[in-house]
Amino acid sequence: MGAKKKTEAVPELPDVRIIHGILKERYPDALCSLEYGGDPWRLLIAARLSAQCTDERVNIVSVPLFRKYPDAHAMAEAEQGEVEEIIRPCGLFHTKAASCIAMSQIIVHEYGGRVPDEMNALLGLPGVGRKIANLILGDVYGKPGIVADTHCIRINGRFGFYPVDLKDPYKVEKILSGIVPGAEQAAYCHRMVLFGRDVCTARAPKCASCPIRAAGACRYGESSPAGTGGTRADGRDGGEP
Repeated sequence: MGAKKKTEAVPELPDVRIIHGILKERYPDALCSLEYGGDPWRLLIAARLSAQCTDERVNIVSVPLFRKYPDAHAMAEAEQGEVEEIIRPCGLFHTKAASCIAMSQIIVHEYGGRVPDEMNALLGLPGVGRKIANLILGDVYGKPGIVADTHCIRINGRFGFYPVDLKDPYKVEKILSGIVPGAEQAAYCHRMVLFGRDVCTARAPKCASCPIRAAGACRYGESSPAGTGGTRADGRDGGEP
């Protein structure tokens, strides 16, 4: 008889309850960094402006923008050139202005001025992808929604929920949707952003002082010297290139 094939051991996933519990203690207020005053339409617009732009800059630009266009009805009637002048500091102002106006027109004419609360309807709005749609679903309507931004993708790969080189937002969203409890998904993703800026940075993660690693829930930086990221198979530092 031939030799039996060896079965490779499947790595054990980290415990998301431990991870999120630590993050809750560190960041008790898991709030969206975009300032929108509780208005779903304003969050939608701010999220659209945040593409390739910092939330801090969006918050600054949003003040004059929402002063001139306080709701979807006002934006639906806006002149694109005037919107462009206001949002110019956010970059990509031609396409962003066009989509802000177009999505507002759809919201007014098809949804009575109310931002829809279903994924397919949100994806039907110009400039809205799954990341923005999940942000709206989670923050506004309290529905499950994984916002697979760069922080979320990078950090959860390092935790070991999927290969660290997986960068596909849709695949990450689907994996984490099956791991993070639905009621906690919005807050979990906001805490990822804070943790990514504070500890698990892209190029120089502070693994030696990481509370997740200290709790044994992340092994990413185990082989690295204190204060650096993990060492990769190609010999470079564990921070992203």
